[in-house]
Amino acid sequence: MFELRRLRLLHELSLRGTLAAVADALSYSPSTISQQLAQLERDAGIALLVPDGRRVRLTEQGAALAAHAARALDADEEMRAELERLQPSIAPVRLAVLQTAARTIVPTALTLLAERAPMLRVELAEVPPEEGLFELSARGFDLAIAEQYPGLTRAHRPDLERHTLGLDPLRLATRGAAGPLGDLADRAWVMEPVGTAAREWAVQQCRAAGFEPDVRFSLADLGAHVALIASGHAVGMLPDLLWNGSRPPVTLGALPGDPAREIFAASRRSGAGRPGIRLVRDAIADAFDGLGAA
Repeated sequence: MFELRRLRLLHELSLRGTLAAVADALSYSPSTISQQLAQLERDAGIALLVPDGRRVRLTEQGAALAAHAARALDADEEMRAELERLQPSIAPVRLAVLQTAARTIVPTALTLLAERAPMLRVELAEVPPEEGLFELSARGFDLAIAEQYPGLTRAHRPDLERHTLGLDPLRLATRGAAGPLGDLADRAWVMEPVGTAAREWAVQQCRAAGFEPDVRFSLADLGAHVALIASGHAVGMLPDLLWNGSRPPVTLGALPGDPAREIFAASRRSGAGRPGIRLVRDAIADAFDGLGAA
C-alpha cells in the first residue's frame, strides 16, 4: 500500500522538477525528500527516479505513478470536503492574492467573513498571479485571486476552476496632462518585472502605438510605481483597483480601446466543495461587487 505523504512528494517533484525545489516548498530537507522517495521506490518495487546530471528525473514508471498520485490527492481532498460538509469545521483557508486585491478586496472580504463565519481562519499571502496559480495547483494554497489581461490568455489548468469577479479598467498614468500613448515614446517607463502578464501586456500596448518602451524601472510594488510617476520620473499603466475610491496622486488618461483586466478567483476542483472555501470565495465576490457599487 502506498503512503499518501510519499505520493505527494513524487507529485511535487513532477511539478517542480528538482528535489531542492520540493524541499523548499514543503519545508523539508533535501535528504528527507530523497529518503522518502527511496522508500516509495521500494514500495513500488521499481525505479521511479534516475540521475540526470546533478539532478534526478522521473522514469516512465515514475511519471505514471506521479499521475496516479495527483488523482489520489484529489480523491483525498474530495473526501475531506465531504466530511467538512457533513460536520462543519474550522479548517483554515489559505489564500493567495495579487497586490491590488490585498489592498482593496481582501480587507472588506475579511470584514464580511468576521460576521458570517467568525471561527473561520483565513491565511493570506501576497504572491504574483503566476506563482499563486501554480502553488494553488500544487496545493500550497486553497484559493487564489488572479488577473487576466485583454488579449493575453493564461493556460487553463484542468485541475482548477475559475470564478470571474469582474473587470478592472487599465489607464495611462502620468504626472500632469499627457496626450496619446504614442506621445510618450521618449519617456522613462515603470513596469512590473519581466515574466509577468502585466509586463508583457504593457509592452505590447507600447509596441502597438509604434514604439519600444524605455523601461528603466522594473518593480513589483505598484505603490513604488505611483511614487515614481507622481514625482515625474516615469510614466506607466495602472489599474483602477489600485485607488479604491481614493484620489489618485497621478493623472490618469485613456488607453487605446479602453482596456480592462479580468479579476478572477480560482480553486482546485477537488476542494471547491469545502464550505470554508465557498465562504471565502463568496465574501471575495461580494467585496468586489461592493467596490463597484462605491
